[in-house]
Amino acid sequence: MDVIIVGGGIAGLTLALSLDQAGIASRLYEAVADPAPLGVGINLQPTAVRELAELGLAEQLERTATATRALAYFNKHGQLIHNEPRGCAAGYRWPQYSIHRGALQALLLDAARQRVGAENIRCGLRLTGFEQHTGKVTAHLRDCRTEADVVDTADILIGADGIHSSARRQLYPREGEPRFARQILWRAAVEAEPFLDGATMIIAGHFHQRVIAYPMGRATAEGKLLTNWICQVGVAETEGGREDWNRRVVKEKVLAAFAGWRFPWLDLPGLIDRTSDIYEFPLVDRDPVDAWTFGRVTLIGDAAHPMQPIGSQAGSQAIIDARALTAALLQHPDPVEALRSYDAMRRSAMNTITLHNRRLGPEAFLQLVEERAPNGFACVDDVISPAELDAITSSFARAAGLDPETVNSRPCYVSPAGKQGSALAGSTHPP
Repeated sequence: MDVIIVGGGIAGLTLALSLDQAGIASRLYEAVADPAPLGVGINLQPTAVRELAELGLAEQLERTATATRALAYFNKHGQLIHNEPRGCAAGYRWPQYSIHRGALQALLLDAARQRVGAENIRCGLRLTGFEQHTGKVTAHLRDCRTEADVVDTADILIGADGIHSSARRQLYPREGEPRFARQILWRAAVEAEPFLDGATMIIAGHFHQRVIAYPMGRATAEGKLLTNWICQVGVAETEGGREDWNRRVVKEKVLAAFAGWRFPWLDLPGLIDRTSDIYEFPLVDRDPVDAWTFGRVTLIGDAAHPMQPIGSQAGSQAIIDARALTAALLQHPDPVEALRSYDAMRRSAMNTITLHNRRLGPEAFLQLVEERAPNGFACVDDVISPAELDAITSSFARAAGLDPETVNSRPCYVSPAGKQGSALAGSTHPP
């Protein structure tokens, strides 16, 4: 069997590595001619870190990322609402990692070129269409440097080409542009003094205005940490647009909205003022669809389930997609049946998370606290009870397959030797 992968992001590269581990040949095509380490921060949940470790990438991750020990939620006044352990501190066998997205992609790309072969990782080729015929699928691609047409044929084609997926567009030609959530995100990364314990991710504010910040990577000689920060605000419908990691915004615009967000444990305006490059993009997703798989073609990652970045799920679930799809191909000799099996196992859970994220996911209690105590509180238990907090956070963990028991006890999707695991022993298995 051989596989065409369209897209060289987290999903596509993880899939290429997984297929190689399973002894399945693949060729990956990435539209960008010279991939560069763009973007800002991403959080990898233990369920995804487990998969990367089983791909032999544990040491590289440990050298590159920060092991996040806690997640703390605050109101807009900087008062603590809830604090929970993360990763190994929460009972997982694997850490939660905060890492620069560009560093993660570079790590995966280097590994793929070494293992799959540089000749099988081709950049600068964009999918223009595909066609299925008896026992095969043919991809048509355009070389962005020469404008030459390239044709390749394989047993199956996997669309891993993101929220603006060309593969998905052919499957759903009337879908249109992504759904704008009437929120704008300003994102950046800057070296800064550690806040709190230096290994905590914070989320402060409410639905219409909030900040997320966390360290990612090793400390400098001066003791500073590369710190990812996100400022999010509600806007009018007309202010949205196509998201673009290269759209810069002046810091004065961000400071005007968050000038008063100085807390005893974090000076957000100071952090913003020290940042040189700030990027702006709209908060978008897509409505869930009824199928990812059509014969010998299927979708993974943001091409399959583009979701709002709530609960640190998008990148982690893309990794799980790649591993689950590989396991399905190992279990079912017929590739068409394998793609149907993968679709049945993954799509329902991802559709649930996508819709859950539109309601703030596990962060929904931040909005409740804002509505009940907009001027702050003397005791958080007077505003929201521990039982109510637990009901919101635990329901999301179960839906996302993030509880420690599930992550720790689930059989391997693909064993380190590349042989079939038993994680597909039922289509209702959690992520």
